Amino acid sequence: MTPTLRDGDAILVLVGARARPGDIVLARFRDLPDRFVVKRALRRVGDGWWLASDNPFAGGDSGAHGAADVSGRVLLRWPAGGWWPRRLSGQPPSAW
Repeated sequence: MTPTLRDGDAILVLVGARARPGDIVLARFRDLPDRFVVKRALRRVGDGWWLASDNPFAGGDSGAHGAADVSGRVLLRWPAGGWWPRRLSGQPPSAW
């Protein structure tokens, strides 16, 4: 499976937007408070979110870092070198 976002892509994030399962989100893991990550929200866990990477070989998801605090939801992606933004689907990849 290929990742939804690629190196060099630009994203538009709606800060403060509520996340839903399947959304791509901007978040911070509680054990890495100085680093923002962009991952897919899977489910609510207590007062946080369980996040997963679309690329299973990339790692760095909630399996390694636990629950995360979501800062916003990714609305659009501009591909590197592309002219037109692409709306991101709220549906997770079919492998889940």
